[in-house]
Amino acid sequence: MKLDSNRPDFAVQARRRNLEDLQQLKVSSWVKLLELPNPLSFDEALLLCPVSKDEWLAWIPDHGEAILNISQLRDIAKTL
Repeated sequence: MKLDSNRPDFAVQARRRNLEDLQQLKVSSWVKLLELPNPLSFDEALLLCPVSKDEWLAWIPDHGEAILNISQLRDIAKTL
């Protein structure tokens, strides 16, 4: 089976679902990171508080605190 990436909604559907998930961000949620801040840090971050509409203060195990833009997040991992 060949995927038709020329379909207009091919990439949009996956991106839209991810953006809808990220709109539900809340304090004490664990989120998956698209890229690691350093090679030894975890691939998840705990959201501490919103800094702006698109940024959150987060704690990343084995790294510390960081301000993350929602574009750096892959999805919501779990909620405490």
